[in-house]
Amino acid sequence: MTKKVYITGIGAISAIGNKVSENYESLLAKKSGIGAISVLDTVHKGEIPVAEVKLSDKELKHKLALSGDDALTRTALLGITAVKEAFENASVYDIKKYRTGIVSATTVAGMVAREKYYLDFLNSDFLNEHVNTFEAADSTERIADFFGIKEFMTTVSTACSSSANAIMTGVRLIKSGLLDRVIAGGTDALSKYTLNGFNTLMILDREKCKPYDNERKGLNLGEAAAYLVLESEETVKKEGKIPLAVVSGYANANDAFHQTASSPEGYGAYSAMIQALKTANLKPQDIDYVNVHGTGTPNNDLSEGRAMLKVFNGKVPKFSSTKAYTGHTLAAAGSLETVFSVLSLQKKVIFPNLNFQNPMREFDLIPQTEILKNVKVKHIMSNSFGFGGNGTVLIFSETK
Repeated sequence: MTKKVYITGIGAISAIGNKVSENYESLLAKKSGIGAISVLDTVHKGEIPVAEVKLSDKELKHKLALSGDDALTRTALLGITAVKEAFENASVYDIKKYRTGIVSATTVAGMVAREKYYLDFLNSDFLNEHVNTFEAADSTERIADFFGIKEFMTTVSTACSSSANAIMTGVRLIKSGLLDRVIAGGTDALSKYTLNGFNTLMILDREKCKPYDNERKGLNLGEAAAYLVLESEETVKKEGKIPLAVVSGYANANDAFHQTASSPEGYGAYSAMIQALKTANLKPQDIDYVNVHGTGTPNNDLSEGRAMLKVFNGKVPKFSSTKAYTGHTLAAAGSLETVFSVLSLQKKVIFPNLNFQNPMREFDLIPQTEILKNVKVKHIMSNSFGFGGNGTVLIFSETK
């Protein structure tokens, strides 16, 4: 069994950048990608702010040198874009050299295409190819086909913890000896279905979200894709690579409290954090920074905050939510925030929690509100908590 699983490449596209370097520049500049709807065709334009990738499907296809006739959803196009950057970053040019698999996460899947074409499908004998892209696995298959990945392929859909679970699954596949290398992450595009659904739940903020603020009113939806190249210790040594980070800890837990809410006491979040620390063989005081799930909803921030206070015995390390930059990108959130965590480890920087002003009345927790540079960041915890109580915690560590 391989001793360690390393991250050797990262790729990302979000509302704050079309590649990792652009995301990093926006994070440093405290530049949020949340604003008025411009790409999605919806009656909520001008009413509900979102975080969109400012490229049309046509522009994404052009960047990838794809035919305009390809039945590729926006979810798949975003995913291919991020995976391409991750492979290039990891200097992976020969997929067949090592046993390579893909574990890709999505929640929205091809819903955006189904919305556009389902009426034509219903009113015609012609089987519209775009309608068949609705299945969650379609985007995974399209990404795998684009890069020629044939060894292993699976799709994860566990709400907002999806891509964190994809990363955990990839790590375990490598540790078990089944694969040498895994591209793991998630992709989700905005759709009317998602926007209307969250609006019905009444958890969308009409302004920019304020994670961990006492006056928080909800989340902002976003779209993104982010992927990591995970490689075994043996592969890294053979290739003479200098990895970006090691995935030192991981755990999944479910408090099964409610269909959409976490338990107010944070039972599931607490369990996942404790188990991730055990997997990493670390103590709570070893964690230098927590990239919290921090959606800005009343339930999440209260539940997660209480769990952190219990895990860290009241001495919570520096923490912040980056969702005020990117919006909540659903299935892509865990992997996007993993990319940000890797940047924190590499650059020795902690990114701020935007829009915070008023501490929550339930406890005395203050997120990091200014950029910290040249700080000690050796171990980072990244939290992802989804509907149904499905929560996953990852820990990333320096390779030195």
